[in-house]
This record gives sequence, structure tokens and C-alpha cells, in this order.
Amino acid sequence: QVAALQRQVFDFLGYQWAPILANFVHILAVILGIFGTIQYRSRYLILYAVWLVLWVGWNAFIICFYLEVGRLSQERDFVMTFNTSLHRSWWMENGPGCLVTPVLNARLAPEDHHVITVTGCLLDYQYIEVVSSATQIFLALFGFVYACYVSKVFLEEEDSFDFIGGFDSYSYQAPQKTSHLQLQPLYT
Repeated sequence: QVAALQRQVFDFLGYQWAPILANFVHILAVILGIFGTIQYRSRYLILYAVWLVLWVGWNAFIICFYLEVGRLSQERDFVMTFNTSLHRSWWMENGPGCLVTPVLNARLAPEDHHVITVTGCLLDYQYIEVVSSATQIFLALFGFVYACYVSKVFLEEEDSFDFIGGFDSYSYQAPQKTSHLQLQPLYT
């Protein structure tokens, strides 16, 4: 939960609308998973596990996007902002050790944007985003295994419960009637 909230904050700072939406859904899914665990609801855990499969796919896409795998390009694809703006990752300008210098008289930028050069970064923003997504994948794989195991335990407990007697039918034996208490038919 903390890793998702941290990621949400930095995506908000960078106006990354697609990750903001995905992070929001992920935070809701984590809350449902926690609720399912506390309330012994296996359906919520199964829903959480299904979401984690989609979450791993999303994070794999982010890794491919920032490493520009295949035809993906950060220069021409504005997928993360839904093509609404030219914003980039917050880490581009605010990464560790980065020095931002504005370029004056740049004709390349639209009127509402400015052109900058970023130098001296200890770690490029692409790699920070990749490490963040890789961390999310690792946590999701751990959560998936946990959700599958706990939902299996919950489902086994539901199957072993005897709803009529209230006890497990294999360990509970009803008291036997003695012969003098048995009912005998009456003939008149």
C-alpha cells in the first residue's frame, strides 16, 4: 500500500494521468484484498489476485515504455498523459543530482511550455521509473501468492464446516440413544 501511495504522489507531480488512474484502481484493489483477508472473504482475495495479474502487465508495459522497447518512444508517444500534455515523469527534472537549465528563445516549445536541459543526474529518470515498476511487480507477485494461498485456506474451511450441526462431521459424533429411551409403537 505504501509503495502504491508513493508512486501515486510522484505521478501526480508529473501529471502522468494514465499511471494515476492505474494507481488509484490498484489502491482500491489492495484495500479490497485487506478487507477480504480480515473478513475471511475468499471472493475479494480472488478479485485481488486477478487484479494483480493485470497490475503486473501494466508495470511491464511501463518498463517497456521507459526503456523504449519495440516501437515505443517517449518523444512521440504521450500515452502516460493520454496525449493531453507534454509533461514527463517528475523524476526527469527532480532526480538525484539533476541540474535543470532553461533554454531561452526556444522555438521548439508551445507557448504554454518551456524547453529545458537536464544534466548531471546520478540516475536517469527512465531507470528510476523502471526500478519503481520492477518493485511493484515484485510486490504484486508476492501478493498474488499470498492471495491464492489464503483464499485456498478460506475455501477449505468453508467446505469442512457442517452447517447443520455446526461442527466438522468427521470429528463430532452425536450421542447414541440407549435402548430404554427408544420409542416403541403403540397398538390399541
